[in-house]
Amino acid sequence: MSSINIIVGWLLDCLFGDPVWLPHPVVGFGKLIASGEHALNKGQHRKAKGAILAISLVLLTFVATWALLKLCAIVSPWLNAAVQIILIFCCLAGTTLIREVREVFHALDRSLEEGRQQVARIVGRDTTQLTAQEVRKAALETLAENLSDGVIAPMFWYILLGVPGMMTYKMINTLDSMIGYHSERYLHFGCFAARMDDVANYLPARLTALLMVMAAGKPQLLGFVKRFGRCHASPNSGYPESALAGILDCRFGGPHIYFGEMFDKPYIGTNERELTTADMQVAVRINRISELLMLAITIVLGFITTT
Repeated sequence: MSSINIIVGWLLDCLFGDPVWLPHPVVGFGKLIASGEHALNKGQHRKAKGAILAISLVLLTFVATWALLKLCAIVSPWLNAAVQIILIFCCLAGTTLIREVREVFHALDRSLEEGRQQVARIVGRDTTQLTAQEVRKAALETLAENLSDGVIAPMFWYILLGVPGMMTYKMINTLDSMIGYHSERYLHFGCFAARMDDVANYLPARLTALLMVMAAGKPQLLGFVKRFGRCHASPNSGYPESALAGILDCRFGGPHIYFGEMFDKPYIGTNERELTTADMQVAVRINRISELLMLAITIVLGFITTT
């Protein structure tokens, strides 16, 4: 684990986000998953087939990344470092989501319909009937959840298993985002992928909430997070969302439509107040400070492990 590599990778994400011209590993992951789902998600034993697909792709990702880095190290340590930095850069997704969330609020300032269209880029729920308040709420919920999925969790797995662990986490997260739904199509086929993502995010989600509370300088919110963190269909997403709800003194959650089906999500928080652009700016600041705290933790642990 190299502190220099993670610093450079994080800085590249801050500067560029996800450039459209750069081939992204997650796109390749998505194609593999879609191909496997199309071939296997039919007939009998769908739960077993989904588990086999998920396990196979996770193992393939770890082994392929490990082998690639070993080969690069044989050729040149500089090549190895460069490839690691590129992969770290690709695994971090903090800047792009921040830009998207800002665009949601700017679009909403122009019209409700533009806000609905913009938020549809970053959420899985049906956005066609959302109110302006619900659009803002959806964007901020996604921002909090993505801090865990897109930054803190990848760094967490980088600390444990290096770049192969980071890449493997991204495969697990992509599997969940594509087939881990409780819809009729994916209920059985994607259940193993969903549980695997729950396990991979269990500690990072709670660490994210802690970092957010620290970033806000409000340790008294830990009780709020403990109370409302479990109020979510996901065993993990509620923790960063509850941290942000506590920081903003607002209420997240409630009923949403996914793939034509109504899901009645529990509420997180109690203050149903109108959200504003100022709230978005606070949330973005909290995200960035939390990222810096996690980066500092990663650097310190990297230094300890190399001395």
